[in-house]
Amino acid sequence: MTTTRSVTELGPLIEGRTLQTGATFQVRSPYDGQLVAVVHRAGPADVERAIAAAAHAFTITRALPAWKRSTILEAISDAIAARRDDLAVTIALEAGKPVKTARAEVDRAIFTFKVASEEARRITGEIVPLDWLPGLERREGHVRRVPLGPVAGITPFNFPLNLVAHKVAPAIAAGIPIIIRPASQTPVSAITLGRIAVDAGWPAEAYAVVPSSTRDAAPLVEDERIKLLSFTGSPAVGWELKRRAGRKRVTLELGGNAAVIVHGDADVAVAAERIAWGGFTYAGQSCISAQRIYVQQSIYQQFSSELLRRTETLRAGNPLNEDTDLGPVIDDGAADRIGEWIEEARAAGARIVTGGTREGRVWKPTIIEKAPSNVRVNCQEVFAPILTLQPYADVQQAIAAANESEYGLQAGIFTHDERVINAAIDGIDVGGLMVNEVPTFRVDHMPYGGVKLSGFGREGLRYAIEEMTELKLVAYNRS
Repeated sequence: MTTTRSVTELGPLIEGRTLQTGATFQVRSPYDGQLVAVVHRAGPADVERAIAAAAHAFTITRALPAWKRSTILEAISDAIAARRDDLAVTIALEAGKPVKTARAEVDRAIFTFKVASEEARRITGEIVPLDWLPGLERREGHVRRVPLGPVAGITPFNFPLNLVAHKVAPAIAAGIPIIIRPASQTPVSAITLGRIAVDAGWPAEAYAVVPSSTRDAAPLVEDERIKLLSFTGSPAVGWELKRRAGRKRVTLELGGNAAVIVHGDADVAVAAERIAWGGFTYAGQSCISAQRIYVQQSIYQQFSSELLRRTETLRAGNPLNEDTDLGPVIDDGAADRIGEWIEEARAAGARIVTGGTREGRVWKPTIIEKAPSNVRVNCQEVFAPILTLQPYADVQQAIAAANESEYGLQAGIFTHDERVINAAIDGIDVGGLMVNEVPTFRVDHMPYGGVKLSGFGREGLRYAIEEMTELKLVAYNRS
C-alpha cells in the first residue's frame, strides 16, 4: 500500500475555530521523512483563550442532561467509524504505526466513545441511611457524583487517537470541558478528533486542542481554573508535572518494563504467540509492551525455540504496507538509544539470539538471553522491539524477579496452577495482572493504571469518570 496524500495545514482548535498563528512546525513520517502536515503552534495567548473558554463553558456542559451527552458520544463514535481508513492512514503516517495496527487503534477509539456513551447514562449515586443513632430518626443522605471542572489532557505519540480518546470521552460523559495538548510528533489525529467532536454537537468552547511548546503549555499544569490534569507519558515528566500542579487533581499513566512469567504447565505455543505479539507490536512502543520474560527451566528450550520461530516470521518495514508487522521507532534519538542499550547488554555478557540490527529507524525484532538484571534493557523501560529471556527454577524466584522493578503498570503470567496465580497476585506489585495473557492486553473499559513509578489513578471509561468527578453529599432531615 502506498499513499500520495496532499500535505495538510492545521492549527490549534479553540472555540470551534482552527487558528493560523504563523508559528509552524512540520510533522514528518518517522519511516521515510515524508511531510505529513504543517501545524501552527499555539502560543501563550492561545492557551489562555482555551482555558478561559473552558472555564466559561463549564456552566454549559455541567447542565447537559445525560441523554444529550450520550448522544454526542455515540455520534463521535459513528463519525470515527465512517473515517476509519483515513484515520488509520493518518496514524500510520504520523506515528509510523503499521497500518493494520493503526486500524486496530481506530477500532479501539470507536469502542472507547461507544462505551462512554453508555457510561454517561450510568453516573449514579447512592442513598445512605443516617438514622444510626438515637435522635437521628428520618435522616437520610443522598450521595451524587458531580463534575470537577475543566480537564487538561497531555498525550504521547504512541497512540495518537485512542489515548486522546481516553481523556476526551470520559470528560464529555461527565459534562466537563477538555483541553488536549498532543505530542508534537503526532498532533494530526488529535486535531482531527477535536473537529469530529465539535461537529457531533459538543459545545465548541468546551473542546480545545493546543499543539504547543512545553513552556507555553505550562498554564495547563499550573492554572487553578484547570481542575484535573491527566497526563500520559514518561515518569520523569509526569512526576515533575504533579509537583507543579498545585491543588488540582492529577492522574498519571506513566511507563513500565512489563514482566511475563511462563510456568512449566503453560501452553508453550500460546505463550510464545502472545509474547511475540506483546513484545513486538508497534515496535515495542507501548507502556505495557512485554519486555522481561521469565521461563521455567523445564520448558525453556521449547519455549525459546517457539518464540524464535514466531519472531523470525515478522516483517519489519514500511508502515503503509499491509504485511508490515513492525515499523520504525519514533525518531533518530530513540533508534540510537536502542542501539546503545543493546550494546551495553552485549558488553555485560548477554547473547543476541535474533535481531539486534537496524535499517534507519526500523529495528529488527530482538531477543536477548543472559542479560544481567541491572542493564537497561531489563531495569528500565526499553520502548523498543526487545524481549529479554531468563530461565528460573522456582516460581517464587520468578515472582521476586518480576517484582524487582521501579515500575508497576501491568504484568503477565502463563499457568493453570491456581497456587502459582495466587502467589503472583500477592507477590507482583502492579496495577493489573494478566493471567494466561501478556501485559500488553487492554480492553478499553477495564480499569487501567499503575503503581510505584508507573503513576496513579485509573483510566478506563467508568474509572476515569470517577477520577473526573467528586462526591457531593446532600443530607436530609425528613422530620
